[in-house]
Amino acid sequence: MINVFKFGGASVKDAAAVRNMSAIVSSHTQEPLVVVVSAMGKTTNAIERIHALRFEGKNYEQELSELINYHRSMVDELFPADDHGLAALQQHVNAFKALLATPCSHAFDEEYDSLIGFGELISTAIVEAFFRSQHIASEWFDARTMIITDDRFRDARVDWDVSAQHVGVLQSALEHGKVCVMQGFIGSTKLGRSTSLGREGSDFTAAIMAYLLDATSVTIWKDVPGMLNADPKKFSDTVKLDRISFKEAIELAYYGASVIHPKTIKPLQNKGIPLYIKSFIDPSAEGTVIQESTECDHLIPCYIVKENQVLLSISTRDFSFIVEDNLKEIFEIFSRLGIRIHLMENSAISFSVVFDDDTYKLPELLKTLEEHYAVRYNKELQLVTVRHGDDDAAVRLSGGKELILEQRSRQTLRLVVRA
Repeated sequence: MINVFKFGGASVKDAAAVRNMSAIVSSHTQEPLVVVVSAMGKTTNAIERIHALRFEGKNYEQELSELINYHRSMVDELFPADDHGLAALQQHVNAFKALLATPCSHAFDEEYDSLIGFGELISTAIVEAFFRSQHIASEWFDARTMIITDDRFRDARVDWDVSAQHVGVLQSALEHGKVCVMQGFIGSTKLGRSTSLGREGSDFTAAIMAYLLDATSVTIWKDVPGMLNADPKKFSDTVKLDRISFKEAIELAYYGASVIHPKTIKPLQNKGIPLYIKSFIDPSAEGTVIQESTECDHLIPCYIVKENQVLLSISTRDFSFIVEDNLKEIFEIFSRLGIRIHLMENSAISFSVVFDDDTYKLPELLKTLEEHYAVRYNKELQLVTVRHGDDDAAVRLSGGKELILEQRSRQTLRLVVRA
């Protein structure tokens, strides 16, 4: 009867949040529990800035100092009477500094993965030390020793068979009544090189562990009351989805719903493990459950807005058709560069795609495609998805904005607009 809890950055953003998280965990220790923790607050963003500056040969000392001071102030507040928290912090800070001091290679994504996991390593070290200070029997684990992946940096693919061989130490700790604390988002190759599972991938980590351990359930603790039908930062009249299916959840995640990582659902659905999304602000509230039944999926329309999108159109220079061989070549380029396509549309001599803008990958993509094709693109666009909606919703969402592309299916409307 193993349960897996995942706590994101907002749930450990300051000392009060860590205390609240500890109280939630303390009330659920009757059964074996694995706790997956993200980096604290906006730490991942800060490490991304440090990585970008380092990669460009610029000074990052101020950003590094601010990052260390943020965690040091957290430790000072959580551990006023002893230095257990400081020791937990310092070990990983020293390793982070040592890695930053090494020569930087030209492999942007691999360098990114070597650094980015330190946010999770630091947060879990602090959290687990605090659990022990609160008399919660716990043990810290390094996710990189259990989640084994390929070397597709920043979007690594899990080797499920090999990973299954590495979770025995965690099972042993659970059998001895320990709360197992581990990082989200990160793994490593068979050769020990650090990898990451994709941005916001801690949800996926929780699902991986649930699958490998045959868990009873997964609970993702958020600062919202459950899975909402729209982002409350963009929409004022959001509605909570009490119950949806695995199928609907994976559709919403694919289209860009920010509550769960797109890869989270598949391993849970494969073993019928329900996923609960609950509020760490109001832990006793019902939240949302994601499970097998589809009977509630169509009841509430859902709205998803993805910002900072690129619409890129690829066409042949000699007016010949875009055929299967062209598409194969184009998809291979996108795959090699690790660019995920959110929408695509084909015509006789043109193939258009929508994807996230990326300062480093877009120039390389353009350079590669322009060797064989004519390429046009627009930036700073929005991709709006309406699921189970109607035409009134489309008018409301696109009102006042330039409509560039519209795509419809039975249940889904997608609009590319200039914001």
